[in-house]
Amino acid sequence: MREFLEKYHLYGKRVAVGVSGGADSLALALRMAEAGVNVIALSVDHKLRPESRSEADYVAQIMQHYKIEHHILEWSGEKPTSGLEAAAREARYGLMLDFCHCHDIKYLATGHHLRDQAETFLLRLLRGSGVIGLSGIQPCIRRDGIMIIRPQLGDHPDELRQFLQQKNIRWIEDPMNDEENYMRVKIRKFLPELQQIGIDEKRLAATAETLRQTREFLETQRDDFIAQYVRYFGGCTAAVTFARLIKSPREIARLVLDELIRKIGDKHYSPEAAVTNRILQAGTNFKGCTAGGCELLVASKKLWIIPQINDTEVMSLRQWREFSCGQDDLKCCGLPYKVRRAIKIYREKNEQR
Repeated sequence: MREFLEKYHLYGKRVAVGVSGGADSLALALRMAEAGVNVIALSVDHKLRPESRSEADYVAQIMQHYKIEHHILEWSGEKPTSGLEAAAREARYGLMLDFCHCHDIKYLATGHHLRDQAETFLLRLLRGSGVIGLSGIQPCIRRDGIMIIRPQLGDHPDELRQFLQQKNIRWIEDPMNDEENYMRVKIRKFLPELQQIGIDEKRLAATAETLRQTREFLETQRDDFIAQYVRYFGGCTAAVTFARLIKSPREIARLVLDELIRKIGDKHYSPEAAVTNRILQAGTNFKGCTAGGCELLVASKKLWIIPQINDTEVMSLRQWREFSCGQDDLKCCGLPYKVRRAIKIYREKNEQR
């Protein structure tokens, strides 16, 4: 913990900490506060279970006892009927990040630990992830201008529970921890089998850390390729010579595609590896597809990535000329029709906001 805080210069800084009431997040908030960090604890009431509010109130009591500022954030409104777990996660992060923006807090800490890292490695191995996925949970990432940090990635969950037991603090068990329909729970229960042949959480996490260092190198190569060969148009379109992309080393080409789709699609996560692999495997036979909220098409020997547009209105050449008049970044010969239309719709929507 102290090594992490020193590395990222967090002593004395204001740091929001997501605290659900589970052992991991409770330990995180208390340990960081004891280390001299100015902790602001945030609990999210998803309103999905009758007891969720009482659990948030319980966290509030503990934080008050230790003189830690605490806020309860509520996920209001209708809930989706499918993909509820993912939607709840996104809502949780969204609420906490909004709080950070409103209160000028630059850091948000979460309680991920060593076993989470090991489980994530195996989960992504099962999905056939490459280097990026197998590098696991990152200790520090930027999202929506806020730095999300995970100071406990090197700590075993048993150690965190011992820390709370020494303080006579009761934690709340997540009911989903025993729900065997979730693959992560199945993996967690399988870990003891791997330990019998010497593959424990520490070894899996160490492998993820080794791959994280490789990831950093590959991401540098990716960023260099994008800076040199990718052009942007209208604030919402990316274009790259397709032959240059598919002749690049496969892993670099895939990372470039992942990043461009994520950026143009305005997503927090890249598409599944299988999606970009299909595009690259098709090579010169690729005609187009949709992925990650984007449409990909090939025209004038370039791969164009634009936001996926559901509007079917036809745009005339006159409308485009009137729209693009005086916009120097759009004075480009040969912009495909779909690209021009996407830029016009994107700009007009942004102007209405």
